[in-house]
Amino acid sequence: MARKCFFTGKGPMVGNNVSHANNKNKKRSLPNLRSVRIKLEDGTSLKIKVAASTLRTMKKKS
Repeated sequence: MARKCFFTGKGPMVGNNVSHANNKNKKRSLPNLRSVRIKLEDGTSLKIKVAASTLRTMKKKS
């Protein structure tokens, strides 16, 4: 469960750094993940990784 949002499945993206001389180097952009504890109906809590954008949406709906 590394570097992946629990709800949306957002993960790392791969692209290129392009210089002025058009040299290309691989780069990897990681999602903005936060560790969050959520309470389940049976009273137990679960620690999950959630993207920050998803977290904003979750707070807006509750």
